Amino acid sequence: MLHLGHARTFWFAAQRAKERGGDLILRIDDLDRARIRPEYTDAAIEDLRWLGFRWTEGPDIGGQHAPYRQSERTRFYRQALEQLHEAGLVFPCHRSRRDVFEAAGAPHEPQGEGDEPVYPLGFRPPASQPLPPLQEKVSVNWRFRVPDGETVSFVDGRLGPQQSIAGVGFGDFLVWRKDNTPAYQLACVVDDASMGVTEVVRGADLVTSTYRQLLLYRALNCRAPAFYHCPLMTDENGVRLAKRHDALSLRALRERGVAPADLIREFSSHYRTSP
Repeated sequence: MLHLGHARTFWFAAQRAKERGGDLILRIDDLDRARIRPEYTDAAIEDLRWLGFRWTEGPDIGGQHAPYRQSERTRFYRQALEQLHEAGLVFPCHRSRRDVFEAAGAPHEPQGEGDEPVYPLGFRPPASQPLPPLQEKVSVNWRFRVPDGETVSFVDGRLGPQQSIAGVGFGDFLVWRKDNTPAYQLACVVDDASMGVTEVVRGADLVTSTYRQLLLYRALNCRAPAFYHCPLMTDENGVRLAKRHDALSLRALRERGVAPADLIREFSSHYRTSP
């Protein structure tokens, strides 16, 4: 069920769209086949409306950039993958997730969506090695080859100037999975570009993903949007409240009798405009 933290992020996005006279898009990122079920999507839409949200475009009301479910947009992602392949910017990866984590000596608990340790250079094939053709049904992971040593930077709407060095702060990352599923980084970039998104609002745990995505915008000849990374929800000890805390789903809070106005007041206490 939709977590309170995600609802707060959506409220931040709604506020920023309202302040700028912009449109608010509800998009369903449902590429995780193991966890996504239709009843969760329906409940999320219902819970957001209970909280008072109204969006300009979305799966329930349509819009000029439909469809709004990523599971229905695979053809767009495939076109982008083919473009990256043609440019020689991706390579097939036969290493498992465990291989990467163990080689990097990293914990196996990701900090954000699509998060992973720096991909070991020893796992990367030489740039001069010919690429195998893309299969109609992909059965191997494909990674984007980052430009090692390049400083990637942006000015965040809340955090201010941000920068990271490719190959140091982040490494080669997945754009397509061996189960023939587009990876988070590629799907988000393709959707934001094709939908004309001018600002992405999301949690602060996704700052590293922004560096990766900025490289994809450039590689696909797309204009990058602005970014605003929200503070994460934490408990009294400063520990992040993850979406697995079911007691903090909007549905559970509704059932306990929490009023929408109380939640909105809590959201607004953490919000500030651009620095």
